[in-house]
Amino acid sequence: MFLYFDPYICSLTDFILKKSAMITVSKAWEIVQAQQVDFGIEELPLELAVGRVLRENWYADRDLPAYDRVCMDGIAINAAAAKGQKAFSIEGIIAAGDPKQRLQDDKACFEIMTGAVLPHNCDSIIRYEDVEINDGIAHVKVDYKSNQSIHEKGQDHKKGDLLLAENCLLSPAEIGVGAAIGKATVKVSKLPKILVISSGNELVEIDQEPAPHQIRRGNAYRLAAILKSYALPVGLAHMNDDLDKMKEELRDYVDHFDVLLLTGGVSKGKYDFLPEALEAVGVEKHFHKVQQRPGKPFWFGTKRRGATVFAFPGNPVSSFMCMQVYFIDWLFGSLGLKAIQRPRAILTEDFQFKPDLTYFLEVKLVYSESGELLASPLKRNGSGDHANLLRADALIRLPKGQDQYSKGDAFTVYSYRNLLT
Repeated sequence: MFLYFDPYICSLTDFILKKSAMITVSKAWEIVQAQQVDFGIEELPLELAVGRVLRENWYADRDLPAYDRVCMDGIAINAAAAKGQKAFSIEGIIAAGDPKQRLQDDKACFEIMTGAVLPHNCDSIIRYEDVEINDGIAHVKVDYKSNQSIHEKGQDHKKGDLLLAENCLLSPAEIGVGAAIGKATVKVSKLPKILVISSGNELVEIDQEPAPHQIRRGNAYRLAAILKSYALPVGLAHMNDDLDKMKEELRDYVDHFDVLLLTGGVSKGKYDFLPEALEAVGVEKHFHKVQQRPGKPFWFGTKRRGATVFAFPGNPVSSFMCMQVYFIDWLFGSLGLKAIQRPRAILTEDFQFKPDLTYFLEVKLVYSESGELLASPLKRNGSGDHANLLRADALIRLPKGQDQYSKGDAFTVYSYRNLLT
């Protein structure tokens, strides 16, 4: 069993004082989602629309399929007229794309290919595997019947049927359907202009050799990578711990970007200037601090006719978790999608966490032989242990109000890996 003790909480009194200014995870999530923004609509060529959110309805422009379509390579016959006949003279060969033809002799056949139009005076297809052809005669080796291996006109959809409703994510499957119904261009949700900002004097660029007292700014690249995985354009910036310079830079950023994602500078340290700087440039604070671990100092605010601001703690696992739990749902809702329906996973062993906070536990996920999703806890060395994310696949949400979480119990999963690869 894993036992987690919070070294930062010295006493029950101290914990109560810390918690009193915080809101619950559920309340924080609701506040964030209430600030969703519609970024508008743009029109793109269909081939550029994969991964985007559809903002129009798609209707069938003709019956699907558009004709009686042959489903097998073989011969086309008039089964009703043939009445069990087993030998058919071949009148010709029909390929996919040929105009519709007519069988002249009820007792004859056409050789025909998959995707071709069913000829007039034919009502059945017999596949090549069940036919032997010699000297222009097709000898049928099996019994047959009418309406065999034929995809009838309009069987899938009729002209004018709604095929795809707006506010769905366009995958390759949808792109293929769009092409089939002639959607050369498509209306989709515009993407927000997003800037990821790291803060802190201790940070240097990733191509620099850090001094003993410095670290590379991996947080910004981690958050940007999440955005790029959703095909979102993103910019990167950095601010040092200087209040006046922060105000000057933020004043420009909040008016020129739709979303600011910040890491660091939101706790209670003497150089954590971001909350003050953000409010000074007109960003309204909706909350600061959430009853959760990691990510307790999370700050969220909005500027009217300006940016939505997610100011995450500087610890790597904290910012990563807040991104998964709050930002992704906000993004999906803003683009017109429903909130993600996340699975639940079953703990493979007991886990204990003492503070009365919602805890996001790093886990390794596997499927059992019966198809159940299993979550194995992974111990980490605090929320600065970003290398532990390499071993884990997901975070699971352990609710506050209890300190024992039992093997066999199921909890909500926030996965950041594709388990099928």
